[in-house]
Amino acid sequence: MSDRIFGAVGLILALGYAWAALVIEESFLSDAVGPKAFPLIIAAVLGLSSLVIFFKPDAAPNWPALPRLMEVGAAILVMVLYAILLPELGFVIATALAATYLTWRLGTTPVSSLVSGCLTSLGIYAVFHLVLGLSLARGPLGF
Repeated sequence: MSDRIFGAVGLILALGYAWAALVIEESFLSDAVGPKAFPLIIAAVLGLSSLVIFFKPDAAPNWPALPRLMEVGAAILVMVLYAILLPELGFVIATALAATYLTWRLGTTPVSSLVSGCLTSLGIYAVFHLVLGLSLARGPLGF
């Protein structure tokens, strides 16, 4: 029963995501693919995956224990805080903090997590801002 609920929720999310993608206004300067293509592909993959989960549920789902569910909840909270704090802290700092926490929860040592989080943040910043020229949220340090 829980798989069918999960599949139905995923399908509703996919439909909402597709609707949000379809209402994106296109500029006359957009490329041949346009800004709607990638979100629609994501919506299609999510929708198809959700349909498979809905119509072929696991007969005896094995739910994780409460501590593991709390870890998943904490990771979701970190991602929500990341989205909220991104404009305030800037891309580099917010991404470093989120990546540090998430890698730590995946099992690395705190020092390794800090190094990995900082390098991940700086690497993504270098590729997206310096190489591709995309605008990222500026923080109190100006980058």
